[in-house]
Amino acid sequence: MYSRTLQITAVLMLLIFAGSLSGTLAAMSWPTEDADLIRNFGSNRSGAPVLGMVFNGGTEILAAERGEVIFSRKKNDAASRLPSPLGAWTAIDHGDGLISIYSRYAENLQEEEYVSLTQVEKSQPIASSGVSGWSAQNGFYFIVFDRRDRHWINPAMLVTPVQRTRPLQILGVELRNAQGLTVSPVNLVQGRYTIVVNAISPALVPFQGNVLAPQRIVCLVNGAEAGSLNFEAFSARDGTLMVYRNGLVPAKQVYAVFPAYEAAEVFLTRGQANMEVIVQDIAGNSRSTVSRLFVN
Repeated sequence: MYSRTLQITAVLMLLIFAGSLSGTLAAMSWPTEDADLIRNFGSNRSGAPVLGMVFNGGTEILAAERGEVIFSRKKNDAASRLPSPLGAWTAIDHGDGLISIYSRYAENLQEEEYVSLTQVEKSQPIASSGVSGWSAQNGFYFIVFDRRDRHWINPAMLVTPVQRTRPLQILGVELRNAQGLTVSPVNLVQGRYTIVVNAISPALVPFQGNVLAPQRIVCLVNGAEAGSLNFEAFSARDGTLMVYRNGLVPAKQVYAVFPAYEAAEVFLTRGQANMEVIVQDIAGNSRSTVSRLFVN
């Protein structure tokens, strides 16, 4: 899974040195009118993070904002003879370093009106949902990349939000010792522990397997912040994908426990302590849970 993620990283980095438009980007629009969001930015998918939004079904794919088409890979292109994790994909430059990428859509439905696009307007159809690249389901993959800072941005930070009606859920909180073993909160010894949180923001269209990552996870011990994990942006350093958890840490560390997240590390001293975990979604909704710890 990580090799696939890094291959996608390599493909997107090719866009960094392309020309750039000038101007200021307004709020982006939703890139579909009828597809279902089944994975969002930061979701733990088989032990690796999702770098954008994964949509299932739908018909037309819409440009999230006006811009210039700087790349479009189609079925009969010479480049299409090489394996691509993104399948058929299009990149649109919106200015100020921001690029939106639409991928894994229908490879055999390259209508002439899509093929010839060089400039697009906000919400203009640019492709059709389908299956291509490393995808086995009908739909598409939507990514926002900032080539100035060279990181992936959570699209939810830019697109017009969809009203949520389903509450956040904390499915479990665990403590793991230095050996990676889950330990009981009532039988701890003094030392360093990893707080592992399994939290989800249920998908808008509920059916098995459709869960979304929260926007932020905060861990407190005796009221003091022990660590926080946010899903606003990911970056890459020397080919390693990095996540923001009290600074940059390798993604493989945060996503080591599927489907949960290693949200914080804490050193516990002898005595009793209260551990609180708070999860938040993009709309500011939150949920928390408190555990009593006994350290010998």
